[in-house]
Amino acid sequence: MAEATQNHQDHFAGEDFATLLEESLGQDIGFEGSVVTGRIVRLTDDYAIVDVGLKSEGRVPLKEFAPVGAKPEIKPGDMVELYIERYEDRDGLILLSREKARREEAWTALEKAFENNQRINGTIFGRVKGGFTVDLGGAMAFLPGSQVDIRPVRDINPMIGVAQPFQILKMDRARGNIVVSRRAVLEETRAEQRSELIQGLKEGMILDGVVKNITDYGAFVDLGGVDGLLHVTDIAWKRVNHPSEALQIGQPVRVQVIRFNPETHRISLGMKQLEADPWENVASKYPSGARYTGRVTNITDYGAFVELESGVEGLVHISEMSWTKKNVHPGKIVSTSQEVDVVVLDVDSSKRRISLGLKQVQPNPWEQFAETHKVGSEIEGEIRNITEFGLFVGLSADIDGMVHMSDLSWDEAGEAAMANYKKGDVVKAKVLDVDVEKERISLGIKQLLEDPAADALAQVNKGSVVTCTVTGIQANGVDVSVNDVLVGFIRRTELSRDKAEQRPERFAVGERIDAKIVTVDKAARRLTLTIKGREVEEDKQAISDYGSADSGASLGDILGAAIRRRNENDTDEE
Repeated sequence: MAEATQNHQDHFAGEDFATLLEESLGQDIGFEGSVVTGRIVRLTDDYAIVDVGLKSEGRVPLKEFAPVGAKPEIKPGDMVELYIERYEDRDGLILLSREKARREEAWTALEKAFENNQRINGTIFGRVKGGFTVDLGGAMAFLPGSQVDIRPVRDINPMIGVAQPFQILKMDRARGNIVVSRRAVLEETRAEQRSELIQGLKEGMILDGVVKNITDYGAFVDLGGVDGLLHVTDIAWKRVNHPSEALQIGQPVRVQVIRFNPETHRISLGMKQLEADPWENVASKYPSGARYTGRVTNITDYGAFVELESGVEGLVHISEMSWTKKNVHPGKIVSTSQEVDVVVLDVDSSKRRISLGLKQVQPNPWEQFAETHKVGSEIEGEIRNITEFGLFVGLSADIDGMVHMSDLSWDEAGEAAMANYKKGDVVKAKVLDVDVEKERISLGIKQLLEDPAADALAQVNKGSVVTCTVTGIQANGVDVSVNDVLVGFIRRTELSRDKAEQRPERFAVGERIDAKIVTVDKAARRLTLTIKGREVEEDKQAISDYGSADSGASLGDILGAAIRRRNENDTDEE
């Protein structure tokens, strides 16, 4: 009986203790998941022991009070906000969290900012797939890569660990998701700056900007909310073939507003305008005829540009590049970045043009030839080329002289004489003329011999009557020879004063006839003659000697009397 009573008392006591404990714990368990204020009681090596006003003390890992590697700046007596996670089964101590308390605080503040569309401060601290993680004072948020900046960012490292404003795009406390944007903050700031900048923008202003984009024709510069175009020709005074040669995306630049259209908000910028114009007094610095050393900056089909100093270039036209290489691309004579000696030919400051000569640095080979080979002197050279009108004879490594087909032979026609020569033959010739300006040298081979017709030409004169030998019958006239050396031609209308007799076929090859010289071409050694003119002149002379048409006598009577008189004179002489 006593044993039963004792057992009943023990059971009641155990049941009562369990009930009391359950009630006690149940009340305390209701605090789990809430944020409370606690006082630090003492510090151990790894934990801070905190009194949160409950039956048991709690503990918090020291690492939650400071960043990794740093020493917590807390001490007994400090009051801190803590999150109650649960009671520990073994020690009865309450498990607390500073991090979760901070997170709860942060979520409350973030929800309020999200509702009011307010910006919040945060710090980018890590990379994740598709973007970055941001610490918003204890709450973790996701920053998509497209929301980092207005334009693509190549290097985000300078932004990591730096406190900066963000805009909350969406948040879900139940899921613990927060998405933020840095770009939205920048765009809003940019719009404010744009409005302020546009209102105060004036031509001539000097501004600082950042290169935003580069094209073939220039670069777009972000002036802080508004973009301006920096044309390639306004980057520098010197030649810039492509903007990328002088600028890079993201590069800070100082520019001047050249033009501004308030209606379209188009802004034209310039960098070179902030530097001294190198073309001032360029005419006095580079007088015509002066020689300078420059650097080839650009090569085109029509010449090469040579930089004399930074920002000052001159053009060497293809015609001024070489004395002898006429049909060669400039790139075959000079190369880009090559240093060359040039001579100033002309300066036009108003058009910012300088004409330069490359060949003028070297001696003129035609002038040299003219100095060493006078007209009439003899030369020897190889036939380098044969054309339809003559031979080209090499006189030096660079220049040729031409023997025209008419200067090959005194006796043969030009085409027949050319058949006697072939490319590679070495010939002798006489210098007939040197035209330095036109870069031409005329040579003659037949001039090495005396002209066999020289004496005959000296004996004939315009108006003289000569005896000719018919050498050919043509439809439009008759070919003749004079003194067996000179050739001549009598046109059909000049064969007789009587139209009925103006027939070439009435003459025969070898027939000798008298004709009057009309013209003498000594260079071609050719005569033009007339039978008709001779007959008319004889008629006039007969009328003058034997009568006059005014006396009533006909030309037949006069000629008949003249013939009779001549016959009588012949009889008397016998």
